[in-house]
Amino acid sequence: MSGWRATASLGRALVLAGVGLALALVAGKPAVLVLAAPFVVLAAVTLVHRPTREPRIDSRLDHAVLQEGLGTTSRLTLTGADDVEYVTRAAGRPPYVVQRPHGGRVGGLLGHGTPVLELSPRRWGRRLLGEENVALYTPWAGFRFGPVARGGQPVRVLPTTAPYDSRAEAPQPLGLVGSNRSRRAGSGSELLGIRPFLAGDRLRRVNWRVSLRTGALHVVTSRAEEDTGVLLVVDALADHGVSEGVDGAASSMDLTVRAAAAIAEHHVRAGDRVALRVVGRGREQVGYGAGARHLRRIQDQLATVRVGEAGEGSLQLGVTGGAVVIVLSPMLAESIGTVAATLTRRGVAVLVVDTLPPDAEPAVAEGVDPALASLAWRMRRVERTVVLDRLTALGCPVVAWRGPGTLDDVMRRLARRAQLPRVVSR
Repeated sequence: MSGWRATASLGRALVLAGVGLALALVAGKPAVLVLAAPFVVLAAVTLVHRPTREPRIDSRLDHAVLQEGLGTTSRLTLTGADDVEYVTRAAGRPPYVVQRPHGGRVGGLLGHGTPVLELSPRRWGRRLLGEENVALYTPWAGFRFGPVARGGQPVRVLPTTAPYDSRAEAPQPLGLVGSNRSRRAGSGSELLGIRPFLAGDRLRRVNWRVSLRTGALHVVTSRAEEDTGVLLVVDALADHGVSEGVDGAASSMDLTVRAAAAIAEHHVRAGDRVALRVVGRGREQVGYGAGARHLRRIQDQLATVRVGEAGEGSLQLGVTGGAVVIVLSPMLAESIGTVAATLTRRGVAVLVVDTLPPDAEPAVAEGVDPALASLAWRMRRVERTVVLDRLTALGCPVVAWRGPGTLDDVMRRLARRAQLPRVVSR
């Protein structure tokens, strides 16, 4: 509804003023005129402030990209609002969004500034924020403009990254420059040994203490420091459990997406190359790269993950030599377990991060016996335990995500195993 319209307040004032004047004239009672005088004054003042032009309303959010748990402000801009005295805003209540005021309704005099709404998305994903109805009032609330519906603004809500840090090394670094200790000698910072001087050695590597004691030049050797490729495989085939936002219980997709964001941020800051592969309806993927801009691409893709079954076709991850594959999954899909087992048999360093919440329960459809659904869920969890045990027996470690320090011990064991000699069948 647009355009200026008379309010019920103005209508009541006109009716009561007219009735009071009529009764005072007909009955000849001045007391009735005294009683009707306030309504006469109200109607007269309201008609004097009758609006002459229509204002234009525009609303905008301060941010287009947010992290879950952070907030933004919805601000209102009015043009041609000379006749406006009071502004009211009534916002909708989208899921996983907290508002201030809590009910999403706010009003105030325009002379004190347009009222603002504070919004805070509590879960990652695409959110439409700022949908509201705006109404304007003239002085004495005689005329109302609106309510005018304002569409929301799409906002990408990035998953929050838990304070995750790891001192563990990558199992098979094959890059050029990085912070991971290589199995070959190079210009690193960790001591490998001391050997006699050879042609081509740098003079700054000469160990003068050993050289003076032995009478021959000796140099210090060190291990090279290289980067590695980290492939994050995100299972988005289904979402198990209940999501209550960043402050409440987390579903399997919440744990998966937040863990992937934390691991990606850690490895990018360490100088490693990180890639993303989403197994789900959208099949989002990001190639190998490094740097802050690449990390932002990964976070943007994680924020747009769509849960659902993937289309037909074999699952190809495109694993390169020396890469570390981190599979983040509740491990309830057969295809994910098959891929992890296949890569492990090929000698690829694979790590499975279990993101199934301990208290996850199946969603029971209408008309299904809850007891039967509970029995089927328990059987499915038993099958899942068998799959995890088989992966562990193959040499693929499985660890439940528990925040900082989750992968330290496992990555150290993978790094030690990568240095052992292998028996390869020809």
